[in-house]
Amino acid sequence: MEIKGRLIEILEPKTGKSSRGDWKKQDFVIETDEQFPKKICISNWNDKADLSSIKPGDILTVKVNIESREYNGNWYTDVKVWQLESENKESVEGSDLPGLGEAESAPPWDPEPENPDEDLPF
Repeated sequence: MEIKGRLIEILEPKTGKSSRGDWKKQDFVIETDEQFPKKICISNWNDKADLSSIKPGDILTVKVNIESREYNGNWYTDVKVWQLESENKESVEGSDLPGLGEAESAPPWDPEPENPDEDLPF
């Protein structure tokens, strides 16, 4: 999902340890540009995006994953960034997800066989 808005605030980073190792989380808040603007707090886990190059007031396009989970009968929703673009910069940080990078170009196809004697009969 893609969200566009103005950066309101970058919150202090939080760190900790889990069974999978050390983690870092830094939240930031953007405000959408709609008839009824909404403020959305977005989580940046383990430096998926570089927040050091943006500042409050910047217009951002944020690509996020939204996920809800249940705990003790209550539901909690996380909005996690996976790519962040600033309007005046091309890309603050690209995706770390596999398979989303540039594809290698294939060599050009040559319909003529290299050796005409080895051509298939059909």
